[in-house]
Amino acid sequence: MELKYKKLFLFDIDGTVSVGNEFIPGAKELLEYILKSGGKYIFITNNSTKSVNDYIFKFNTMGLKTTEENFVTAASASVKYLREKYCGRKIYTIGTKSFVSELKNNGINAIEEFDDNISCVLVGFDNELTYEKIETACRILSLTNADYAATNPDLVCPAPFGFIPDCGSICRMISEAVKKEPVFIGKPERLIVDMCLEKTGCTKEETVIAGDRLYTDILLGVKNDIDTIAVLTGETSREEIKLSPYKPKYVFNSAKELLEAIKN
Repeated sequence: MELKYKKLFLFDIDGTVSVGNEFIPGAKELLEYILKSGGKYIFITNNSTKSVNDYIFKFNTMGLKTTEENFVTAASASVKYLREKYCGRKIYTIGTKSFVSELKNNGINAIEEFDDNISCVLVGFDNELTYEKIETACRILSLTNADYAATNPDLVCPAPFGFIPDCGSICRMISEAVKKEPVFIGKPERLIVDMCLEKTGCTKEETVIAGDRLYTDILLGVKNDIDTIAVLTGETSREEIKLSPYKPKYVFNSAKELLEAIKN
């Protein structure tokens, strides 16, 4: 199915439509055009530093009106995963105050201190990280039978000056110490896709995934037989795409270029 006929666009956020609190040129116009044309978009960010309500506030202040229907985040997927696997049990959580609050508000027994009865250690992208949090996670994973999970494998997150360490980098520190690897919940795992299709009723053929990272955004599409778009305003370059086993169907320099392609 050609791009202009797609009904559901699944967008990464950081490096794809925005950096920090600024839209990448053309991104706001792209999102508005999709709605005007009868399509839908959902943001499928792996960034768990913000709750869905925080993201709604962020985009509203940037001039784009959004609702909960526009988001299925790694935090959203984590809530579903934890409910199904650890209903009511204690989850030691490394994450921002916003992330921990979102888990608690959705019925997850998220705690932030050592306990002998932890069922799972959950690591998110935490820009409020302390060494004490890392040490507590290592203590739990070394002394108990707790499982080890993480919101996403992203090693870096785009920033206005370049990149900063993401959840995958935090996990590497812990994994090196305890010799255990986490189960990742967010992209490129299929849970986020399933949640988006269920929310909208769209088919895989009607859907396209757009992002800046090959091993999460593009791999998500490859693993789920969904067309993909790589945009070059974030982590990925054309040279990396040539060398990668995960090939996007489309490559655009920016959201603005993608918009022109959809219009034509």
